[in-house]
Amino acid sequence: MLVEIQVLPNPPGTADAPYRHIDAAIARIAGSGVRYEVGALGTTLQGAPDDVWPLVRAAHEAVLAAGAGQVVSVIKVAEASVDDAALSIERLTAVHRGRR
Repeated sequence: MLVEIQVLPNPPGTADAPYRHIDAAIARIAGSGVRYEVGALGTTLQGAPDDVWPLVRAAHEAVLAAGAGQVVSVIKVAEASVDDAALSIERLTAVHRGRR
């Protein structure tokens, strides 16, 4: 399963740490052991549904726990019924890596 999550906290951070609330979501993801990749507009998670679904919620809630007044999270989900191996970060992006 692949999931991309984009957290949109209000505010995104503090004067001293402009991305503090976003960083809290990424830290929660990083500590999970689930394969992930941070992109410019969201973070892609790759793993078993039983690992990924709770992590999406935890990342969303980490933003509020870090002090954001509100958060909207946008998610995209891709899952295969038979060959989930076809859905991997590397497989879907390899042809574009290194291009400018």
